[in-house]
Amino acid sequence: MTERHPALHWYWRALACTLLGAASLAAAARDLTIGVVFVPDDARYDTKRLEKSYPGQPLGRPRTGAEVAIAESEFQLSSASLKVTLRDVAADDVAAARTQILALAQKGVRHFLLDLPGADVAELSKSLHSSDLLLFNVSAPEDTLRRSACAANLFHTLPDESMMADAMAQFLTARKWNRVLLLSSTEPADASRTASVRQAIKRYALKLTGDKTYKLSNDPRERELGNVALLTAGSDADVVWVVDTDGEFARDVPYRTNLARPVVGNAGLVAEAWQASWERYGAPQLSRRFRKAAGRPMASADWAAWMATKAILEVAVKVPDAREHRRALRSADTVLDGFKGVRLSFRPWDQQLRQPVFLAHGGVGGGIAGMAPFDGFLHPINALDTLGADQKESPCHLSDTAAGAKK
Repeated sequence: MTERHPALHWYWRALACTLLGAASLAAAARDLTIGVVFVPDDARYDTKRLEKSYPGQPLGRPRTGAEVAIAESEFQLSSASLKVTLRDVAADDVAAARTQILALAQKGVRHFLLDLPGADVAELSKSLHSSDLLLFNVSAPEDTLRRSACAANLFHTLPDESMMADAMAQFLTARKWNRVLLLSSTEPADASRTASVRQAIKRYALKLTGDKTYKLSNDPRERELGNVALLTAGSDADVVWVVDTDGEFARDVPYRTNLARPVVGNAGLVAEAWQASWERYGAPQLSRRFRKAAGRPMASADWAAWMATKAILEVAVKVPDAREHRRALRSADTVLDGFKGVRLSFRPWDQQLRQPVFLAHGGVGGGIAGMAPFDGFLHPINALDTLGADQKESPCHLSDTAAGAKK
């Protein structure tokens, strides 16, 4: 019998080990599907509305943010043998969304990004509160979702209304612009945001020199209710704070006030989760990647979808069991990089992502006047908790137990 050459012996042995390793790696590979839940005819993304590009408003659907997060995590995911895909869940109403989500849950899908109006997020999360699914609100800022309607399986990556109002109030306080003229409407859509602004004004001891209601109307008898010069007359405020969720009235307030005064709120200076002109901590690279993928600038909801997806991937790589992902997301050991220069984490009491808030002006491609929290606003644990409802202030007290349970 011919004796095998020693070099060949080691070659075949190494090849066998390589093949066994590859087979083992393939066997260990995992699939992760993230559902993206949306309403096809969502009024927030109406074409005519998007064309106007009102300050602080969406510039398009935020799904692309999730796509960018997956693409830029390719090396990390490959190293962990984790394959991630997005699955669209288009539903005309909450009932249809719930049916599709539960059908995907039967196939092992556990993570869902909710690009839904606030009322739909509240109803859907309530109907799924006893499940082990994880829902991530990426586009609804309503405070109630983090308070009376909070749910143990619902996380939030978009700042809420109180966080944005507090950020603006901190800016005004830091500038010593203490006298505020508030312009708000009686529209139901503005009620929650107006309440948050009034709370922030009180919290930071700003002085209301006027609290007036505007109304956009085609009725000649109500024309004065939409006249900015008349609304701002007789009040020598340092700043005019306008609340307008829709954005149509607010856009016409700057440069039309009776006295030359800065405008903040939903026009002029606006609180945002993201501003594409941010140029520090790797932000330009993120904004360029998003623009290349979407063909437009990155806005707040886009960043929120990107951040939610990054959070999911962060825990999925480290913790294979999806049933442990909620606990991992809430853990003090889980910190996230949102390209804002500080370590981000989810508040355990309401599962809102702690984060700085930009004070931006000029709309798309505009400038940044500052980033809250500002120096001098202190907190015993985390300065980011000066924005929004702190643990003692919030009626939401979620526990570390299974989804649906509260203290």
